[in-house]
Amino acid sequence: MRLAALPLLLAPLLLSPLAHAAALSVCTEASPEGFDVVQYNSLTTTNASADVLMNRLVDFDTASGKVVAGLADSWEVTPDGLTYVFKLHPQVKFHRTEYFSPTRDLTAEDVKFSFDRMLDPANPWHKVAQSGFPHAQSMQLPALIKKIDALDPLTVRFTLDHPDSTFLPTLSMGFASIYSAEYADKLLKAGTPEKLNSQPIGSGPFVFTRFQKDASIRYKANPDYFRGKPAVDPLIFAITPDANVRLQKLRRNECQIALSPKPLDVQAALKEPTLKIEKTDAFMTAFVAINSQHPPLDKPEVRQAINLAFDKASYVKAVFEDTAEPANGPYPPNTWSFAKGLPGYTYDVEKAKALMAKAGLKDGFQTTIWTRPSGSLLNPNPSLGAQMLQSDLAEIGIQAEIRVIEWGEVIRRAKAGEHDLLFMGWAGDNGDPDNFLTPQFSCAAVKSGTNFARYCNQDLDKLISAGKTTSEQGVRTKLYEQAQAQIQQQALWLPLAHPTAFALMRKEVEGYSVSPFGRQDYSKVNLK
Repeated sequence: MRLAALPLLLAPLLLSPLAHAAALSVCTEASPEGFDVVQYNSLTTTNASADVLMNRLVDFDTASGKVVAGLADSWEVTPDGLTYVFKLHPQVKFHRTEYFSPTRDLTAEDVKFSFDRMLDPANPWHKVAQSGFPHAQSMQLPALIKKIDALDPLTVRFTLDHPDSTFLPTLSMGFASIYSAEYADKLLKAGTPEKLNSQPIGSGPFVFTRFQKDASIRYKANPDYFRGKPAVDPLIFAITPDANVRLQKLRRNECQIALSPKPLDVQAALKEPTLKIEKTDAFMTAFVAINSQHPPLDKPEVRQAINLAFDKASYVKAVFEDTAEPANGPYPPNTWSFAKGLPGYTYDVEKAKALMAKAGLKDGFQTTIWTRPSGSLLNPNPSLGAQMLQSDLAEIGIQAEIRVIEWGEVIRRAKAGEHDLLFMGWAGDNGDPDNFLTPQFSCAAVKSGTNFARYCNQDLDKLISAGKTTSEQGVRTKLYEQAQAQIQQQALWLPLAHPTAFALMRKEVEGYSVSPFGRQDYSKVNLK
């Protein structure tokens, strides 16, 4: 016991030189799957790696709805849309840690390495990713990007196989983060490439220091950050699966920001003088994915019956408590090609029973519902939601067993297509409507695992691909409206809700805003 007390005696001496830098603790809801963001597709992992540790060539500015400079100060596109030349910001430093000391600044070679490892099967780093590269594969980048050339240390050229209007916004996504080729080379030579996933290096606002699974992640402010050292230091993610506990920690000032609050907690926070809330309409959709490769869910009539049997209005009221609007399809209503006139599935048990009979299943069947243990923005009350779906499906003879599976495990197994019915959510990363279609409904995304409906249809695939070949918004809108109609007719999802994204914080937090895409930026935060 006496040894444990020793650091407390020293604490004032150790802290005094750092007293001007305020620690920021953020209560988050789950552990990341790892820190090599290209291997994963969950927002939790993007938030813990790409958003704090890394930078991309470009960023997406949610206020203006435009792609803006990131690591690239400027870029030029040839009139045929096939060549993109990026001019990099000079003197960008990679992180210096106990396990790596860079000998050079970020260059075009790092950009080339970061993409080549995802695109080129011959690259020694390509096979290191155990889960593959789900985003790069589902976005079909290997077929799109013909080659990447480092023209000089600060100039990189991408040559495309065909024009793609989504290419630039795609580069703002977390998986397009730029890695240190020098660090990767060092790990490969040491025979420890897996350390890229546990000891990450980036050029971003914060430097990784420590991760304790299901407990915390610690970062320190990057003194060499090219946009200036962040005001908060250290940054701590306090991993707190229970929303009630997140609120309690916020009240006790153990956290200064709490993410994914329950709707009731938002109401409570409004009444507390030490707290405030930030909110925005999320560019997200909560849904139940219906695995179209598992009989009898492979029959459209069965999937349509599931949509008709579910009392969505009651679900949204009970689970989201008036902080979301019911969803009718994959797109949030603030998407520019949102199809307004689609009929959707109104709650109709008799019609659902008739469709089950038509499919030869009037006595029903057995299936499973997968959900996560802890609440999130896209699923505030997982157990209640799963019970409501189970109860409604029983009305039409479908006996569904609820399985509660830890978040990292649910993602891994769902990507392998093991689920029947799966409570899931999707956040668009960059404001482009294709960000819902290609990763969720393309044939390539069945292979990469992000297409949770496991549905591959050549007609739908052609519509999705055609929508990317033109930058003409009117033409793209027509194609995407047709795609939405097909997705709805085939009932690939049971769409649930488009939530409002909230964050709770202490009154003294300044400079933090909620992103409609669920991305996190702590580089501009300070504590009054």
